[in-house]
Amino acid sequence: MSTSSNVTHGEAGLISAVRAGDPALVRRLLQEDCDSAVRDAAFCLAVRTYAGDIAQLLLQYGADAGQCRPDELLPLRDAVESGSPALVEALLDQRIRGRYPRTELLEMLDLARRRHEAGAAAELRRRTGTEEALVHTRVQDDEYYRVGELTLGGRSVRDGHAAILTDLEELLGIRASFEELMARALHHDQDHTAWGRATILLAHRRDREIWEAAAALRTHPGPSHRLFGAEVLRLTHLFDDSDADVYAGPALDIFTDWSRTETDLVVLTEVLNALGEQADSRAQEALLAHAGHPDAGVRRMVAAGLGGWRERPDLSDRVRDALLMLMTDVDTAVRRDACLTVGQGSDRAPVLAEAMAALLGDADRQVQVAAVHGLALHDDERCVEAARRLGPPQPGAFSEEHYLDVVWRYEWRRDGR
Repeated sequence: MSTSSNVTHGEAGLISAVRAGDPALVRRLLQEDCDSAVRDAAFCLAVRTYAGDIAQLLLQYGADAGQCRPDELLPLRDAVESGSPALVEALLDQRIRGRYPRTELLEMLDLARRRHEAGAAAELRRRTGTEEALVHTRVQDDEYYRVGELTLGGRSVRDGHAAILTDLEELLGIRASFEELMARALHHDQDHTAWGRATILLAHRRDREIWEAAAALRTHPGPSHRLFGAEVLRLTHLFDDSDADVYAGPALDIFTDWSRTETDLVVLTEVLNALGEQADSRAQEALLAHAGHPDAGVRRMVAAGLGGWRERPDLSDRVRDALLMLMTDVDTAVRRDACLTVGQGSDRAPVLAEAMAALLGDADRQVQVAAVHGLALHDDERCVEAARRLGPPQPGAFSEEHYLDVVWRYEWRRDGR
């Protein structure tokens, strides 16, 4: 029996949300206790309606792709043609991957390569046969990455074929070179799926030649090349969960020196991001050097990165002073991230608690939530009344439920329960 036939009228809310293409509502409904048959049917519908982001969300919350009959899903070819990496990934979920023989996967690989090489715009013009102006927008393809969507003559296609190609190569055991993966990424911005797929794949290889190729990009005249190299190096160290942690020292050396000379703001932000993942005094010193940077994005990375030593019982005077300054920054995101860093740290200096308490009256709700969160972690009673004034968590990209949840845990500890 198909999953769709098991959905009762009273359980149609999730199905309606999928049909409306509303990921935020889908997530809220999934966070409630939803029947497994409804989740499975919703997944089938999301795939049929080309909603790859929602399909991925449903899988994350326990939908079983294997409960969908083949005729309830899109053909894999249609998903590849659509240019949506999230949609292709949903159809290649491990529970249904065996439905596609290697010969078909190789055909899809060739198709993805042809579409990538031709370009989404050229393919769309070929399909429609019109020379009218293309409409190009940026859309969220999955939880983390965006792609371009081109529309012409009532038809649309996404420009994620490079990412699809990379995914299919990895699935088929075909090892694309560093240069080829970088070329695919550099056709797009850093938040594009093709870029993310390339850097993550290269980082997971933990290959010395790849490390050296990425490190060599530090001196490249093109900021995009330097950014790509920095991200591969950062992720290689981040993903290294071995006891030896062989990339920690080389990463610290490279990024500490790099932070002194980088002039491009986007690349500098990535370099500082990498330093924030290092529990070392040299990394802290390199971050402190940029605490007063004129760019808010750089200051925000400093605010977040100064929490790299959260296990330490106290902060140095310079780090504490920098965080106190950043908690009063003119930029909302900088204040919020500095407050989160202080709250999640182990330093219980009274001046830090007072600084967080001062932010309870901030004009921005996210900063207020961060202050409540930090005070609760510091066992400060002021968090209780502040949380009550805020009311229930509000939906959005900033996970208020996660941050406000610590208040009841504080009350539990306080009351000895």
